[in-house]
Amino acid sequence: MLARLRSNLAMVAGTAALALAVCAPSTNASLFGGDVVPATSEHDPALTAGLVQLSPSVNPDEARLVAFTAYTTGRQLAAEWRMVRPATVQSFLIHVGARKAGHCYQYANELLLRLDALKLRTLELHWAECAPGEFDEHNVIVVTARGQPFDQGIVLDNWRHSGRLVWGPVKGDPPFRWEENKAELYNRLQHPRHYSRIIPHSKPERHPSPAKKVSSADLGHGNEVHTIATLSVS
Repeated sequence: MLARLRSNLAMVAGTAALALAVCAPSTNASLFGGDVVPATSEHDPALTAGLVQLSPSVNPDEARLVAFTAYTTGRQLAAEWRMVRPATVQSFLIHVGARKAGHCYQYANELLLRLDALKLRTLELHWAECAPGEFDEHNVIVVTARGQPFDQGIVLDNWRHSGRLVWGPVKGDPPFRWEENKAELYNRLQHPRHYSRIIPHSKPERHPSPAKKVSSADLGHGNEVHTIATLSVS
């Protein structure tokens, strides 16, 4: 009995150690080293300005929309997935069945699909990864101006701080050496899979407007009434 208990404890300890390494930086550098900083709000002026400054071609309205979507997505997912801190512990909780989601690739996937739904014209999305195929692989979304090189973009990471968005330049994130994976981006957009219950809409929902009053112009032959249905875009 005692031997079995010790064995189970050793197994749990080993699993926990492995989970703590998942999506963790492969160096001892600070998670907020370099130029990567936490976003202050869904209307963070610094993040919006950083996106606009990527290129003169960037639409400021699109930059504001990307900043808003990235920030609110992280908060929504953290609440839905009941994230804990540090984020690496979430991996252990998922492994033992105490949580359903919250891995870094799941955060990146949900953000990618939400940003793609915006149909951006002046900004471009990239799937970024660090240490691909390793136990500490980490995935984020990088945003560039349309046609701009990947390494000139801005990292958007909702996992690192358990749902609180951090952002900064691709080359200014010391714990990670980001690489672009175009094939992964294509596959996730062509075959979308959601890990969240909340599915974004690519276009505004359409709702029927209040029924119009029937006038003499709406009357057909005899007693038949033809009503005209109208739709309004919210």
